[in-house]
Amino acid sequence: MDASYFLVRLKRPLLYVMASIYIIAGVIHFIIPEAFAQIVPPMLPYPLAIAYLSGVAEIALGVGLLFSQTRKLAAWGIIALLIAIFPANIYMAVSDVTVTGVFGRTLDPSPAVQWGRLPLQGVLILWSWWYTRPMPEK
Repeated sequence: MDASYFLVRLKRPLLYVMASIYIIAGVIHFIIPEAFAQIVPPMLPYPLAIAYLSGVAEIALGVGLLFSQTRKLAAWGIIALLIAIFPANIYMAVSDVTVTGVFGRTLDPSPAVQWGRLPLQGVLILWSWWYTRPMPEK
């Protein structure tokens, strides 16, 4: 058996993992919105509103992944969202952002972690793109 066989077998379970990640992340935007607002680049207005909107988008797109009728659109939406939030990751890396109020803690990731998030966006985009392609038969 080759690697593609295992990828086909993992595609459906990883779909549920991906959908769960986005839904949970979106919900967290509503639990600690101020933490997400802190990573919005200062040149953008209304950081709290942006935090809430991105949370709504993550929940809606995560749920959209779960249904075959909306999966492809949701996957493209996640790609667009990941591109849209990329400036926040760049801002965190170049400005050495410390985030306060994360469940009573302060997050001060190392520069390696902050810069490491940038290529991770590419991995997440590729993972989402995978779901723009047809699912294997059950």
